[in-house]
Amino acid sequence: MEVKIHGRSVTITDRFENYVAAKIEKISTLLPKALLFEARVSRTSDKSPVYGDHVELTVTGVGPVIRAEATATDKFSAFDIAYGRLLERIRRHKDKRRADHKRGKPSLGTVAAHGFDTLDVTPADVELLTGATASDAADAAVNPEAESDYTPVVIRHKSFPAEVMSADAAVDRMELVGHDFFLFIDEANNQPSVVYRRKGWNYGVISLTEEA
Repeated sequence: MEVKIHGRSVTITDRFENYVAAKIEKISTLLPKALLFEARVSRTSDKSPVYGDHVELTVTGVGPVIRAEATATDKFSAFDIAYGRLLERIRRHKDKRRADHKRGKPSLGTVAAHGFDTLDVTPADVELLTGATASDAADAAVNPEAESDYTPVVIRHKSFPAEVMSADAAVDRMELVGHDFFLFIDEANNQPSVVYRRKGWNYGVISLTEEA
């Protein structure tokens, strides 16, 4: 497994590289087909709620990408926290695969025929994902220049290849990367969709459809 360590606004010392190399031997045991372990270390701004070093870990290979991140007072502590979360997600992924293999996963046709009821997911309004409301749209129509006003909010843009999968698989991928939502192309209707986390272990699905 190849190991890459990147630093931004923070020095990556030989001691830290050796520390990471000694720690990740367990990943090779749990995921023998893993091809790349990547660690990104950055220094958070002194204006951030949590000031210190931020570590983001990513494992790629045969199968889904698994990711975890954490922030602590130094890069060693942040790495330990993120690494613990990464191992937990890897073990959870392996346990789920064993359980699915033993009981047999339901076919896509069966799941889609019941409106994904067996996945404990429910459709939701797009407002839940975007945070926009009808009053927001009305305000924008009345005052179109409001959007050009300065805002401290920073919007990051990322592009990923579109993947076709079931809602069940999308939930699994979301859990592995530690996000609260996951964008995918739904196998059932070939439409852009998003699964998102609700309270507890409940999830929701938002799908986009073309109006006639």
